[in-house]
Amino acid sequence: MTALLVIKAGDAIPAIVAKRRDFETWIAAGAGLSLADVQVVRVFHGETLPEPEGVPGVIVTGSSSMVTDRELWSETTARWLARAVELDKPILGICYGHQLLAHALGGEVRNTPRGREIGTVDVKLNASARPDPLFGRFAEVLHLPVCHEQAVVRLPPRASVLGATALDPHHVVRYGASAWGVQFHPEFDANIVRAYIDASRDDMLREGLDPEAIWHSATDTADGTFVLRRFAEIVRKRGQEQQRFAESAE
Repeated sequence: MTALLVIKAGDAIPAIVAKRRDFETWIAAGAGLSLADVQVVRVFHGETLPEPEGVPGVIVTGSSSMVTDRELWSETTARWLARAVELDKPILGICYGHQLLAHALGGEVRNTPRGREIGTVDVKLNASARPDPLFGRFAEVLHLPVCHEQAVVRLPPRASVLGATALDPHHVVRYGASAWGVQFHPEFDANIVRAYIDASRDDMLREGLDPEAIWHSATDTADGTFVLRRFAEIVRKRGQEQQRFAESAE
């Protein structure tokens, strides 16, 4: 596979980075790839994205930033993503990346109307997910790690909801023929989620949440790894099809 592009929108929290490295490492491992198979562009540090025409597939990471802050790097990335969707590039937006995709295509992102969502939660897929190339072979209910304070509150035109949680009706969304946004973190395991809970304890208590109970209910799940590996397979197959087409045209 030509290097999968990981658009890095921020760093994970320092407490976990010091022990476990960062988003791109977890994403590559979950997708069954080595870091040599991944091109990381740190857009939040001002690094320039390649032209989307030459990119085989894209994963956009989470971030501690907020889409609603409309930072220059974020708005620039949003325009790039809109172009990549037009080109039918396989895209997977994770958490912030999911929200940025919605914003890029005309949706709306705001603070979560039903409050912070953190821990391991049930994601219920609906009938629209059954024929979907990425989510079509999954069970109806997935168990996945989450950590977010903002959400997609209004979908862009032609977006399709594939799954929801108790607090987020737009948790899994298909934005185009080959573009998906997921509010969950497929690259997280239970210990990473717990580190985020530890970092948010004071805020959670102020919001009336029980961080101790949520911490202990965090569990490891293979569902996120399956999502990442299936997405990597979609990218790989798309690349093979394009290569065969190019060779037949010679």
